[in-house]
Amino acid sequence: MLKNLIIKNYALIRELEISPSKNLNIITGETGAGKSIMLGAIGLLLGNRADSKMLFDEEKKCVIEGAFKVKGYKLKGVFKQLDLDYEELSVIRREISPSGKSRAFINDTPVNLETLRAISGRLLDVHSQHDNLLIGSEDYQLQIIDVYAETATLLADYQESYRTLKAAEKAYQQLMSENEEIKKEFDYNSHLLNELTEAGLDDLDIPAMESELELLENAESIKSNLNGVLEFLSNAEFSVEAGLKSAMAALSQISGFGKQFEELQERAQSVQIELQDITLELEKEESKLFPDQERMMQLKEQVDQVYSLQHKHHVHDIDELIALRDSIQEKVDKVLNFDDKLAEYKAEKEQAYVVALEKAELLSQKRLEFFNPLVNELNLLLQHLGMPNGKTAIDHRVGELTKTGKDEVNILFSANKGVNPEPIKVVASGGEFSRLMLAIKYILARKTLLPTVIFDEIDTGISGEIAIKVGNMMKEMAGRHQIIAISHLPQIAAKGDHHYFVFKDNSAARTVSRIKLLAQEERLNEIAQMIGGANPSETAYKNAQELMG
Repeated sequence: MLKNLIIKNYALIRELEISPSKNLNIITGETGAGKSIMLGAIGLLLGNRADSKMLFDEEKKCVIEGAFKVKGYKLKGVFKQLDLDYEELSVIRREISPSGKSRAFINDTPVNLETLRAISGRLLDVHSQHDNLLIGSEDYQLQIIDVYAETATLLADYQESYRTLKAAEKAYQQLMSENEEIKKEFDYNSHLLNELTEAGLDDLDIPAMESELELLENAESIKSNLNGVLEFLSNAEFSVEAGLKSAMAALSQISGFGKQFEELQERAQSVQIELQDITLELEKEESKLFPDQERMMQLKEQVDQVYSLQHKHHVHDIDELIALRDSIQEKVDKVLNFDDKLAEYKAEKEQAYVVALEKAELLSQKRLEFFNPLVNELNLLLQHLGMPNGKTAIDHRVGELTKTGKDEVNILFSANKGVNPEPIKVVASGGEFSRLMLAIKYILARKTLLPTVIFDEIDTGISGEIAIKVGNMMKEMAGRHQIIAISHLPQIAAKGDHHYFVFKDNSAARTVSRIKLLAQEERLNEIAQMIGGANPSETAYKNAQELMG
């Protein structure tokens, strides 16, 4: 529900603000006074195209702001999905700079026009006598039937199954496409896989292998040096070990002459033990070291092969080679296991189709139950609205599954006796369209919470008793939904809870449009003028009083 509307610097409007009633709001005024300008401004909140030529003052920005009470419209999920802050009183704002740049905001968060339309389209429904294409849309007609038949739960259940079906179909098609591509590379990938698999990458430790290879390649030199060290330490006549034994004997003879000599003997003994240990280690290493040409060639081939594969595949280490091998293995397996995988995906797709079809049939059955009640109610309302020969029908066909089910519907219409109903978009005139749309919205208003409905002179072409009936219908609708009606008929204006008068103010150098909420006496005078002209007679005033009750 629209709680407050502000329009600044737009067309002939310098600044305008209204706080409409939650029920029926009537807007009247002379032709050209600015009623359509207000609708243009509201259109900006709905995401219509902006233009800097719309600015009243070309040096200032234009601001259109609407505050909406959104509780009850089930929009929390929509706000969350669009990453917007949900407020029960939400503010939608559109700004146009002098340069023509347009910006939109929802609760002070900048949004694009698509997001703006997603929210405002659920809060405002503008219906103009010049904008009746919507009812000619088969998608919209199906929405009418769904609201009337109250299929929301069945439709949501079906759409969940339909999404599952689409996902299964996409996966199946993707598998088919991938297989065609992978098949083209199968022989090449198989060759690469064999090459990488035969390299035994998982069991290789390249740093350790390189260390062992370096040892083997220098085995003779290392062995020669070890023997030289052993000769120097223990094998020669004047070896370190022999000299250390002599030193130990000398220290033994003087150790009793002082504690310091005893400590030196102990330290020399530690050196002797360490020397013996080193000698044993050297002998052990020397004994197991010998040139192994076969092992050396094996290591060299393996290391060279790994480096060659890294260079070939443009990777940096063996881990990347293993990852590449596993990736190629998946591609090869997909081809080898394609038939099994394809059968699995096909079965999932077919099962999803069966489930979706079952739910589509349940949805279709529910819709079919309400075709005749909807047609009968529409026909009665058309007669009530001055079309005694008005007749509607619903053409129903079964098509392929879509996001709305398997039903294709077309509401048919005829306003003339003896003429068979045909598709609305090819037979109805502007006035007939308007009354048919009013009848539809009147019916839907009982079934669902409608957004704020704005009727722009849809009463064109009617008068007298029919106008009174249209006014009564709007009044009844407004008991449950906020209605704003731009009208030129006193019969409708008299039904308003709030009556706004739009007029041109020529008191300054430049004409501006203004709007005024009329008090009761002012309403009486305005409606009398709508009946009898600028200088209404006493009869016109009495008629106005009667219309206002």
